[in-house]
This record gives sequence, C-alpha cells and structure tokens, in this order.
Amino acid sequence: MSRLPVMSSKRVLACSSAENAQDLAPAQKRLRKDADPVKPAATVIGTKRPALAATRAPLSRPLRAAGAATVAAAPSRGVIKQSVASAAAKGGNMKQPVASTGTKTGGTQKRNPWDLKGKVSDMEDKVRNYQMKVKTLNQENEVLQDSVSQSQRKMVQVEKELQIQRSQIGEYERKLQVLAGVQDELEKVLSDKNFLQKELTNLEGKYKVMETLRDSQETELQTLKMKLSVQESTLARVQANLRDSEEEVRSLKETVAQQKDEIYAGEMERRRLHNTIQELKGNIRVFCRVRPLVGGGLPKHIQLATSDNKAITLAKTEESHTGKTADTQKNYNFSFDRVFGPRTSQQEVFEEISLLVQSALDGYNVCCFAYGQTGSGKTYTMEGDEFDETRGVIPRAVQQIFKAAGKLGEQGWEFTFTASFVEIYNETLRDLLYTGKSSKRPEHEIRKTASNEVTITNLTYERVINEDQVLGLIALANQNRSTAQTAQNDRSSRSHSVFQLDIEGVNAGRDVKCKSTLCLVDLAGSERMVKSQSQGDRFKEMTAINGSLSNLGIVIAALANKESYVPYRNSKLTYLLQGCLGGNSKTLMFVNIAPEPDSFGETLNSLRFASKVSASTNRRGNN
Repeated sequence: MSRLPVMSSKRVLACSSAENAQDLAPAQKRLRKDADPVKPAATVIGTKRPALAATRAPLSRPLRAAGAATVAAAPSRGVIKQSVASAAAKGGNMKQPVASTGTKTGGTQKRNPWDLKGKVSDMEDKVRNYQMKVKTLNQENEVLQDSVSQSQRKMVQVEKELQIQRSQIGEYERKLQVLAGVQDELEKVLSDKNFLQKELTNLEGKYKVMETLRDSQETELQTLKMKLSVQESTLARVQANLRDSEEEVRSLKETVAQQKDEIYAGEMERRRLHNTIQELKGNIRVFCRVRPLVGGGLPKHIQLATSDNKAITLAKTEESHTGKTADTQKNYNFSFDRVFGPRTSQQEVFEEISLLVQSALDGYNVCCFAYGQTGSGKTYTMEGDEFDETRGVIPRAVQQIFKAAGKLGEQGWEFTFTASFVEIYNETLRDLLYTGKSSKRPEHEIRKTASNEVTITNLTYERVINEDQVLGLIALANQNRSTAQTAQNDRSSRSHSVFQLDIEGVNAGRDVKCKSTLCLVDLAGSERMVKSQSQGDRFKEMTAINGSLSNLGIVIAALANKESYVPYRNSKLTYLLQGCLGGNSKTLMFVNIAPEPDSFGETLNSLRFASKVSASTNRRGNN
C-alpha cells in the first residue's frame, strides 16, 4: 500500500461537500466512458511480464472530506473467463483510456502540484489499464491452456487410432496366413482332381466290362420271369389270405368302437364318481393357510399339530389382574378341512384343490376365494409370483384346465374358453380388462339372462385358446386393480377381484354338451377400523369391504343350511357369484392369517369367521 503526498495547504481540501460531489461526478462519468475493453496484445512466450502488481490490481477509494487523502491498492479477485472468439469480438476496436483533465506537454499529461484529484484519477486510469492487461493476459493464458488440453485429447485419440490400426494390421496378417493355407488347400485340390481324372479313366474301362455283364444278366432275367409266373400263383393264395385278414381287421374295428364306447362310459362314470367324492368331502370346504414370518419360523401364539393337518390353535397369555397369581394362557382351538403351515409350498396347496379344478372341466361350477386381513398372503395364494415354483392357484388352475382339455380332445371333446376379470370397488363394478380411455369407461350392471345365467353389461369377454393368453389378461388386470396404503400394508388391495373362466365342452360324436364356470376370487383385505387406521375414502372402502364379506358369510351359511331364501342381492359380490355358490357348485374358501403377534386380534376374527362357515357345513369347529 502506498500513500500519495498531501499538500500542506488546506485550501484544496477545504471545499464543501457539495463542491466535492460536483468534482467527482464528471470523473465518474469519464471513468464509465473510458472503461472500454482494451484490445488484447499479442502473446509473447518466454518474456517476463511487467511486475505491475503481481497478483493484485489496485482499486481506488474515495477521498475523505478532510485531512490527508489516502489511496490503497487492493487485489483484483475477479477473473473473467471467455473464449478467444468472444474476446476478439469484444476487444477488436478497443481504445486505451486517456485522462481528460490536466494539461498536456509533448503528448504527456502534467498535473499541477496541488491537483491531487487529477493525480488520483491518473493513477486510477493506470491501474484500470493494468487490470485490463492482466485480464487480457489471463484470458490468453486460459485459451492456451484449453488449446493444450485439446492437443492432449487429440494425442490420446491419435494413440487410440494407432492402436486400432495396429490391431487391424495384426488381423490382416492373420488373414494373410489363412489365405496362404487356402492356397495350399487349392494345390491339394488340383492334385486330387488329377487323381480323380485317372480314376474316371479306370471306371470307363470297368463300364465296358459291366456292359458285357449286362448281357449275361438279361439272360438271367428271362429265367427270372419264368420264376415270376410261379410266384404269381403263390400271390393268388396270399391274396386269399389277405381277404381273411381284412375280415379280421373289420372285426377288430368293431371291437375298437366298442372299447371307445366303454371309454366314454368310463369317463362319464369317472365324472359321476369324482363328483360323488367331492360331495362327500363337502361342496363347501374351508382351508386355512399361515403366512410365514419375514425371518422364518413359526410364532409362539400359533400352534400347529404335527399329527393333525386339520387343526390350529391360537394361544394368548393373559396377565394376572391382582399380581398374586401366575399368568394364564388361553387357547383358541379351530378345525378346518385342511391347515397349511408356513413352510407349505404353492404346489402342495394346489394339489389339494386340483380335484375341484377338474370338476370345473366336468361341467360343475367351481368357486375358490381367499379371505383374510391385509398382508396375510391372499394375493400370493391366488396369483403367486412369476416363477414356476411360486405360481399361485389361478395360473396353476388355468394350466391344468388346458392340459386336461387336450387329453379329452383325444376322446372327441372340443372346448371353448372365455375369460373375464371384474373388480368390485365400493359396491361398484369395474372392468379390469378395459383398455380404452378412463373418461369413456362404461358403467356395468349385473343381469340375468333368459336361461338364468348371470352376466355383466358392457364387460370385456375374451376368447382364449391357450394358457399364455390367460396369463396376459391376468397381468393386465393386476395393473388396473385398485390398491391403497393402510397401516396394515403399503399396497393393500381395496377391492374384490373376480376372475371367471367360462367353459363350454362339446362331444359331437356323442351329442353331449357341458357348460361350467371356474371362478377364482381374491377378496379385499378385511380388518377393523382401529387396526387399519382408515380415514376418509379409506374408511368408506373399509366399510364396503367388511359389509360385502359379512354378506358372503351369510350367503354361505344359508346355502349350507339349505334355507329356502338365500340373500344373494345383499351385495354385488354375492349377486355376481350366485351361479358359482348355489346348486351343485363346489366352493372353497382359503382363510389366510398373518403370523405377527400384533395381528392376533385380526387373526382370531378371521379364524372365527371361517369356523362359522365350516361349522355351518357340519364340520368340526370350536369358538
């Protein structure tokens, strides 16, 4: 920092503040006017730059109103980074700043000794000039650095291209070696050609010998013709035997036709006996499945008997209210048609219901649905995952249907399959196979046809011919299904999804027809309001879900008790499923339970609901 000399006389600085303002205003205007960019100087490499202020650029400070005036040089911290093109465009016609005050002698400025403002102004102009030069040099330095970096990148690219050229040269050398081998093979082929030509000459000589032999063979042919006449008489005798064989074949065909009749009669008898067995097991059956814990194992409050696969017990430890007696354990015992533990595979579960799927192909309506709280594994039981080992009931049932239909096709049966997927959300029907605009989604109503069959208006019915088509429809339906977040599950199913596969079979040779529906239902999660913490729309959904599930239990109980009136119309779910629930239909309910201790209350409610259904069908059941 440097100080400028100050005049001893105070006349210069004794001016008023108004006069200072008037003197400074023109200087500031001149500074703005003269602050044009300086034309960049030519870059000189190898020379030493003027040591104006190393890394600092002096800045001017305003003079104080009274006392000594001090001017300090401050470092310039702003660096303007511009491209060469923009610097050249802006600095093409730059003018050097020129001071506008003072007198000129011989082309140089000369200030009066008392003109401190002028001298300060000159110094500020010089400082700005040096700052502009420093900026210009910095810009040129940055341009050179960019040029060096670009050159380095180009050098790396050239080295890469050189490496590629070297690899190509190596490849060409290998190909040249291969071509040398081909040339050797060509010479070998030419040698073989000469050898074959010699062989051809030898064969022509042999051919002449064969012509001689042909003449001798013709003589022998005449002899053979004589023998042929003898064989013709033998043929006549064989033809007579053939007629006898044809008569025997005709008799065997009649036997085959008779056996086909017996096979058909056996198939009909098998269907009858199969249906009898299913009716003996119960047209309404209840299975229980325990979802495994996330970490594996079985919780203490759920007890499964190793010797009995039909019983399950919930154990609850109750604390003593007085504190004087020990804690007591209360057991809730339940019994169903089958209980599956947490280690049961999807294949083992499906084997238990595969006979019901066969009943659907035999002409009986079959309904299978999963019941339970949110997160208990209903969707996994019905749909599973995309892997073969973890596929659920729906894809396995579809696979069995098409395989069995193929085998029955050998007996003259022809089947047609029609699939549909509908969702019941807040007692409103939604087509899960609809692919149009949501704003143009049609409304749906449940209607009965003249033949007392249940149909849905404006619903998508897809004709399917193989398993893959059905699985594609299931994937589309899963994308369109309504889900929401509750306290029980981040993605809880808030609706009932109903998959229906209409089956029509015709045996034209026997003039026999059969028609049935396989209905597979993934019910919405059932839980109490306190447990699910549902509010607003979620509370409305929960109310509709619990109401439809309650009506489903009432309908199943009425069917099991063979009551004269069954309240199908109390909910859309039971009204839609009435064709698969009543009459000689087969119904299977999966009750899925969660193993977590905090789900004890919901698990107990689910088991009690399933126990009522099971008890109404004259099954064992407690509590």
